[in-house]
Amino acid sequence: ETPAPEPGAHERVPGDVRMELRGLGRASVRLDSAAMDEIMDSAIARYGLVTAWEEVLAPALHAVGRKWETSEDRYVEVEHLLSWHVSTALRRVVGPVRAGPAEGGTRPVLLACVPHEQHTLPLEALAAGLAELGIRTLMFGGAVPPEALDQAVRRTGPAAVVLWAQARSTANHPLARHVSETSWGVRGARSRTAVLLTGPGWAGRTLGPGMLRPTGLREALSLLSGLCAAPRAVKEPAGRAGS
Repeated sequence: ETPAPEPGAHERVPGDVRMELRGLGRASVRLDSAAMDEIMDSAIARYGLVTAWEEVLAPALHAVGRKWETSEDRYVEVEHLLSWHVSTALRRVVGPVRAGPAEGGTRPVLLACVPHEQHTLPLEALAAGLAELGIRTLMFGGAVPPEALDQAVRRTGPAAVVLWAQARSTANHPLARHVSETSWGVRGARSRTAVLLTGPGWAGRTLGPGMLRPTGLREALSLLSGLCAAPRAVKEPAGRAGS
């Protein structure tokens, strides 16, 4: 029997993606939405989601962002249009994969931006990658309030929680620590969740117990694939009441 490939392994294909990247940049500046959709869908189909994100979609977003920053607020409309079409392309990946029934009892991966953080596209790319792997997700989007995140974790008992922070100013370490320490279930068989700290905002900080910091989409998919296959149980002190 052939062993299952690592997440994203099938996407390490030869090919020059520079043409797609340049084409997407030119189409964005022209505000040519049809061409943008065609280039993104073609790149995802040809190279796979992970490579398309790492080599085409994310670099195009970064290039447009730099163009806006150095042009006295010009090209804002380009950045907005490109972001919307990238999001739409990623959701086209998720849609067909989600059509099949989910396995009963599987624990989802919870995806959320920390409070005051609105950059959701990297999480949307992760959601698409997890959908391709058949892993259930709950996407809560941008700027999730701490109370809402706490309730979501307690109600769903996720296999993992992914927190995105684009900037150091939004990276909320007390919140990450609280989530990693939250447990649920019956006494004697309680569970906790792993917390993946994603995004440049977490860089340079010491990781607490139960926290992981993947370096990119491919590593995040690999870690989450392993975590979803191995439920985490913790022993609670006999006198400690659970929630």
